Amino acid sequence: MAHAPTKTMMPPMAEPPSLVLTRRQRMGDQLYGQILEQILSGRLPEGTRLPAEVDLCKMFGVSRPVVRQALQRLGADGLVQARQGSGTYVMARPAERLASFAAPEQVADYLRSVEVRVVLEGSAAEHAAERRNAGELAAIEAAHAHFRQEAERGVLTPAGDLAFHMAIARASGNHFYASAMEHLHQAVSGFMSVSLSLTRTSPRERASVVLREHELILEAIRGQDGATARIAMQFHITQARRRMVDHHRDD
Repeated sequence: MAHAPTKTMMPPMAEPPSLVLTRRQRMGDQLYGQILEQILSGRLPEGTRLPAEVDLCKMFGVSRPVVRQALQRLGADGLVQARQGSGTYVMARPAERLASFAAPEQVADYLRSVEVRVVLEGSAAEHAAERRNAGELAAIEAAHAHFRQEAERGVLTPAGDLAFHMAIARASGNHFYASAMEHLHQAVSGFMSVSLSLTRTSPRERASVVLREHELILEAIRGQDGATARIAMQFHITQARRRMVDHHRDD
């Protein structure tokens, strides 16, 4: 049974510079990254109540819509939770070593790409199960076998993971799925790189969990069960995101 976070005093935050809008990131994304950095560093422990919106505006030199956008994204990623009449609390903290694999603003982009991938790859897996031919199934199986060999050697790579996901997209019978995956290549590869880095530095059981999630997707595609393939893929991607943002799942 979930318990409400303990209300703790807001610890002093590092003096944040006023955000400066860049070409590549909106201010809401940059603020997301700065708050994430505070959570990662432990300056905002789990259970801590964040400052009020108006105070965050003053601290970071941004407008209330920017603050709300950042808080909404942090909430969608399970990092914070707004409580009616009480405030916004830190609910989860990523593994500390996450900061050694990617900068907070990169993590923000990677997590945003997951929102697209859940829909895109879930649909691709469903169609792959319904439409794949023998050759396409063999390609998915070969990619899975290669990924399993990497897992057994303890050398999981983004290329091996991506090959499995791309084989499924190509088996969907709609070339736009593969094209969309290629367009998202940088974000997807970045997410996989960080996720697999966390896996390599976690207990061996974590690699087994990831491998089993791939196996469930493959089994559904092999059995031509579109609905199950979609659910299995969406579950896999969602779990990967949760493993990245919550250190309690980092096992």
